[in-house]
Amino acid sequence: MVFRVSIVLLAVLVAAGVLAPDSFNRSIQSVLAPTLAHAGWLYLLIVFAALLFLLYLSFGRFADLRIGGDDAEPEFSRTSWLSMLFAAGMGIGLVFWGAAEPLSHYLHPPEGLAPQSREAARASMRYVFFHWGLHPWAVYALVGLAMAWFRFNRRGRGQISDLLEPVIPARHRRWAGPAVDIAAVVATAIGVATTLGFGTIQISAGLARVFGLDATPALQLCVVAVAFVLYMASSLTGLHRGIKWLSNLNLALAALLLAFVLVCGPTGFVFETFTTTLGGYINQLPNMSLRMAPFSRDPWVGEWTIFYWAWWIAWAPFVGSFIARISRGRRVREFVFGVVLVPTLMSFLWFSVFGGSALWAQMFAGADLAGPLAQGYEQVLFGLLEQLPATRIASVAAIALLMMFFVTSADSATLVLAGMSSEDRADPSLSRRAVWGAIQALIAVALLLAGGLDALQGLIIVAALPFALLLVLVLVALYRALDRAYRERQRLQARQRRAMLRWLASEAAD
Repeated sequence: MVFRVSIVLLAVLVAAGVLAPDSFNRSIQSVLAPTLAHAGWLYLLIVFAALLFLLYLSFGRFADLRIGGDDAEPEFSRTSWLSMLFAAGMGIGLVFWGAAEPLSHYLHPPEGLAPQSREAARASMRYVFFHWGLHPWAVYALVGLAMAWFRFNRRGRGQISDLLEPVIPARHRRWAGPAVDIAAVVATAIGVATTLGFGTIQISAGLARVFGLDATPALQLCVVAVAFVLYMASSLTGLHRGIKWLSNLNLALAALLLAFVLVCGPTGFVFETFTTTLGGYINQLPNMSLRMAPFSRDPWVGEWTIFYWAWWIAWAPFVGSFIARISRGRRVREFVFGVVLVPTLMSFLWFSVFGGSALWAQMFAGADLAGPLAQGYEQVLFGLLEQLPATRIASVAAIALLMMFFVTSADSATLVLAGMSSEDRADPSLSRRAVWGAIQALIAVALLLAGGLDALQGLIIVAALPFALLLVLVLVALYRALDRAYRERQRLQARQRRAMLRWLASEAAD
C-alpha cells in the first residue's frame, strides 16, 4: 500500500507542478509563508533539543550500547562509512553553496549589519558554520540512530513507522504507521528530485561556462540522462560495490579540489578565517540556536535558518534511513561522533576554504563575484575558480565532483526509497530499485522543463512541520528503547556475576 499510494501522490503533485506551475507555486507560497512565520520557533526548539539529546547519548549511560547487539561487527570500514554518509547527507549541497552562501550573507547580512562590512563578513562565515554544522547532522543522527536501533536490535522493517512502536504500540502498524511511511516516501522522493534538479542546473552552468555551451533544456536533459545511467548502475550493484566505491572516490576528488583551492588561494587567510569563525561559532552557539527576530521583524532568519532547519528535517527520513543501513556494529558514542562531529568539521573546513576564498577575492583581490551571484547561486563557484590558476582544469574537476555527488545522492536515495516502500527486512529487489531510480529522473526532468522546482521545494518545507513533531516522538521512542536495552544488559551482567560467584564459591568449598 505504501508503494502504490506514494506513486499516486507523487504523480498528482508532479502533474500540478508541470501543468500549472504558477498556480501551484502560488498555492504553496500561501501556505509556506505563514508556516515559516509562525512555526519557526518550533523548528529551532526541536532541532536544538535533538542536539542536546545526542550530546547526552555520547557521554551518558547508553554510550557503549552497540547497534546490532554486543557481538555485532561493523559492515564497512570507518573511512567508507564516513564517505557514504557524507555523500548522502550533504555532498552536492556543499559544492553548490560552498562559495555562494558566505558571499550572499556578506552582501545581504543578518542581524541588521551593514552590507559588505567586516562585521558582515564575520557573521556570514559564522552563520554558514551554523547552518551546515552540528544542528543538521544532529537531526540526521537522531533519525539514523533510531532507525538503526529498531532495525538491527529490535528486528524492525527499516521503516519510519517502526519508530512509533514504543510510543503508540497499538497503532504503529495500522493507519498511523502507513500514513507516516507514505509521507516519508513522498517527501524523500520530492526532496531528492528537487535537489537533483538544482544539481543539474549547476552542472549545466559549469559546462556552459567552461566549454561555451548553451545552458538549454537539451543540455540539462543530457546531464540527467548521463547521471541516470551512472546512478542506476551504481545502485544495482549494491552497497558494497558501486555506492561504496563511488563514495570513496567522491571523498578523494573533493579532497583534491579542496587542496587545490587552499594552496592556490589565500591559504593564510583561510586558516585565520577557520579559527576565528570556529571561536565565534562556539561562543554564540546557544544564541544562534534559539535566535528569532520578534522585535525587528527581520525576514532573514525565516528565509535562511528556518528554511534550512525545515529542509534538514524533511530530508531526515532519507538520510537517516541510509545512515542506519550502513551503521550496524557501531557503538552509540562512535555513531554520534561519526555522524555529527566528523562531518561537521569537514563542512567547516570546506566552507572556510571556498567561502573564505570567495570573501577574500571580493574584499581584497578586486574581484567582482557579486556579478555571478546576481546571475544565480550556481555561478559563484565557477566565478571563484576563474580567480585561480589552472581555471579550466579546476572547473572540470568541480563539474566532475558535482556529477559524482549527484550520482551518489541518487543511488543512495534509490536504495532508501525502495526499502521504505517495502515490507521486507532484506535489501529491496533490483526491480523495486529500478522503478524508484526511473521515478526520480522523471520527476527531475518534468520539473526542470516546467520550472516547478521552487514550488515543490516549498512543499517540502511545509511538510517538514509534521516531521518536526515526529522528531519529538522519535526522541522519546529512542530513549525508551535504549533504556530498555541498557536495563536488560545490566540484568544479564548481574546474573553472570552471580553465576560466577556461585561457581567460585563451589570451587572453594571443594
